[in-house]
Amino acid sequence: MKRAVDTEMAAARLKERLYATITMISVVIGLAASDRLTEAGAAATVVTTSVGLWLAALVADQQAHRVTHGTLASGRHLRAMLFVSSPLLLSALGPLLMIASSALGLMGLGTALLTAAGVNVATLFAWGCYGGLRMGGGTVFALLAGVIDAAIGTAVAVVKTAAGH
Repeated sequence: MKRAVDTEMAAARLKERLYATITMISVVIGLAASDRLTEAGAAATVVTTSVGLWLAALVADQQAHRVTHGTLASGRHLRAMLFVSSPLLLSALGPLLMIASSALGLMGLGTALLTAAGVNVATLFAWGCYGGLRMGGGTVFALLAGVIDAAIGTAVAVVKTAAGH
C-alpha cells in the first residue's frame, strides 16, 4: 500500500511540474516579446507567476478536501498537499537563473528569457523520452514521445501567449 501511495504522490508531483513548465514557457515567451522589460520586472513576474500557481493549487486542493471530507486538510493531508504542489515553486528557478545571467551582463534579457523557454521545452522532451522508456517502447518510441510532449507543451504555451494569458 505504501508503494502505491508513493507512486501516486510522484505522479501528482510530476503532473504539477509539467503543468508549471508549460505555464512558465508561456510567461517567459510573453516577457521576451515585451519592449520595456527590466531584469527586476521579469524576475518579479516569474516569481509572482510561480507563487500564484502554487497558491491556486493549494486553494483548489483545500477546497476539494473540504468538499469530499467535510473538514479542512491538516496534518498528513496538508503536508501531502504542500509536497505535491512544491514543483510549482521550483518552476521559477530556471528562468530566474537565466534572468540573473542577464543582470550580470552575460546575455541580453530577451536572449535569457528565450533560453529559459528553450530549456523548459527540452525538459518536456526529456520527461517524454523518460516516460517512453519506462513504457518499454524502445529508443524510437521514447524519442517520438519526447518530441510529441515538447510539441504539445510548446503549442499550448504559444496559444496561451498569443491569447494574452
